[in-house]
Amino acid sequence: MELLLMVIALLLLIGISNVIQRFVPFIPVPLIQIALGTCAAFLPGLHHVPLNPELFMVLFIAPLLFNDGKITPRDELWKLRKYILLLALGLVFVTVLVAGPFIHWLIPAIPLSAAFALAAILSPTDAVAVGSLSGRVKLPGKIMRLLEGEALMNDASGLVAFNFAIAATVTGQFSLPKAVGSFFAIAVGGLVIGALLGFAVVWLRFFLRRLGMEDVTLHMLIIILTPFLIYLAAEECHVSGILAVVAAGVVHAIERDRVESASVRLRIVSDSTWSVILFSLNGLVFLLLGLEIPGVVAKIWEDPAYQNGQVIGYIILITAVLMLLRFLLVWAKDREVHSSLITSLSGVRGALTLAAAFSIPLALADGSPFPERDLILFICAGVILLTLISASIFLPLLTRKPKEAAVHSRDHAEEEREARIRVLEAGLQTIREETNDENRQEGMELVSAYTRRLQHARLEGKSEFGEAWRTVVGIRLAALRAERKVAEQWLAEERITPQLASYFQTSLNRVELLLTNRIKLKLLLLLALAAIRRLFRGKKRLPKLITPGHPDWEAYKELKLEAIHSAISQLKQLKTADNREAVLAVIADYRTMALQYQSNKRRNRTKAQINVQRKELELKAIQSERNEIQMMYEQGDIDRHLAGKLRMDVNYREASLFEAQEGH
Repeated sequence: MELLLMVIALLLLIGISNVIQRFVPFIPVPLIQIALGTCAAFLPGLHHVPLNPELFMVLFIAPLLFNDGKITPRDELWKLRKYILLLALGLVFVTVLVAGPFIHWLIPAIPLSAAFALAAILSPTDAVAVGSLSGRVKLPGKIMRLLEGEALMNDASGLVAFNFAIAATVTGQFSLPKAVGSFFAIAVGGLVIGALLGFAVVWLRFFLRRLGMEDVTLHMLIIILTPFLIYLAAEECHVSGILAVVAAGVVHAIERDRVESASVRLRIVSDSTWSVILFSLNGLVFLLLGLEIPGVVAKIWEDPAYQNGQVIGYIILITAVLMLLRFLLVWAKDREVHSSLITSLSGVRGALTLAAAFSIPLALADGSPFPERDLILFICAGVILLTLISASIFLPLLTRKPKEAAVHSRDHAEEEREARIRVLEAGLQTIREETNDENRQEGMELVSAYTRRLQHARLEGKSEFGEAWRTVVGIRLAALRAERKVAEQWLAEERITPQLASYFQTSLNRVELLLTNRIKLKLLLLLALAAIRRLFRGKKRLPKLITPGHPDWEAYKELKLEAIHSAISQLKQLKTADNREAVLAVIADYRTMALQYQSNKRRNRTKAQINVQRKELELKAIQSERNEIQMMYEQGDIDRHLAGKLRMDVNYREASLFEAQEGH
């Protein structure tokens, strides 16, 4: 029960961390989760949870790296293969050979072999932490792919170097040729076993599908178990489980399209399931890191043998050396300072570093305590936090484009107009995606409404607004003329009665009155009054309002649909590069009108059903608008004031929607 309560509490903290990040988007989620984990460590039942390194690697690192191998673009990784190997192998060994002696010189109490071990475990970057930065820092595409590829590969090289250094510390024996040979055997063996087992799993799923076993649950169970089983199998063969799951992920990505192309449902379920799993695992990694930090810090902080200021100085100096080595190696390859700085700061360390540090044995072969084990754990925790914090502070400054740096000097009205357009486009896209056969009528109505609002937003505040409005009016009048020609043709062919033709022309006159200016309005009103007098003098009555159920409804509906199609054809001929948006908006209105006349489902459904479907569709659009606002705020495209203003507008429309629904 205690374990269950702990898991529930941690999952709850993951949700809380994302809520907090909504209000402080400039702080990365990992830092918030580490802080929450640190606070949770002081709660009863959570602070004494030990971090089992082997279980941590299997339960967290294996599925996360499997997914990274599956989704990372293979073509781009292949193009960057030399660069990735330089960082994943060259930088790791340079760090071990340079930072190891530096740590021993800085802290003589740590033996040279143990200093090599500390440098080795501090050398790999963390794939989870790197991914967490990409959501709020606009890293160049090449650098992001380089970091992802490096994080996939350097875990194995760092861990192998770490294990050999620990073995040398514990036993007092070390052989460089044996270490190099073992490294290549472990790395190549992991890649080979991972690829073979990955193909075996893909073949198994393909074989089950040929037998007619299309059960999504069964296939999802196989996919979920794949990284755990492959990691354990590789470790049993004494090769790199990390590289094995990466290789399996790449194999799965290669074969995924061929195997899953016949099952769209399986792909949808797979993506949805993995998104939940990865969301939870990512959060748990940093929460567990936060849970361990108080215990690690307390041992050093409360020990009178250590000076706290001096220990913090160790962390700062070691972190600086790690970043300097990374910068020099990248700069030697690129000879470009700006990108080298970004790549250096992006090399954040994560929970893998602390998990490996916890695997350091408590005693040496002779039974004596492992030298400065607590200090090593403290330094690892400090470097993790310092690299995360420095990346969070400096990367947004280095990756900000010149136009973004001058965002505050832009015209605020123009900035707000562009933001409103993006928000409306997000809502419109959601409506189009969520429209189906059941809500097609409501979807088209909302598409038409959003199109008009988008058109207004694009023209709002512009000096050419009057000219643009005249363009729209001209387009509508051209469409009305096309409708009139249809009515005149049908009357000439005696397909409709003169009374129905008069009613149709009168309805078009009403629309034209609303579009034209006041002078023409007065003129048309005088003409309409004259027509009314002539009708009364001839003892003819104006036709009654024609609605479904009226004897002339079917004839009127056919006439209107033909007129609509004629208007749309005419509008397509009028479309140019200059009036494209205006023409499309008018066409959208006409298509919505056509659906209203064509839809039999609408008449068969109750008004309550129609209102519910429209409300659900519009609420989804509103939520997409909120998400777009938050994303723009997190990316720094808008400030807090404008984000609040846009949210108020969305909230007002949502309140109006509920209020309108209450009246039905």
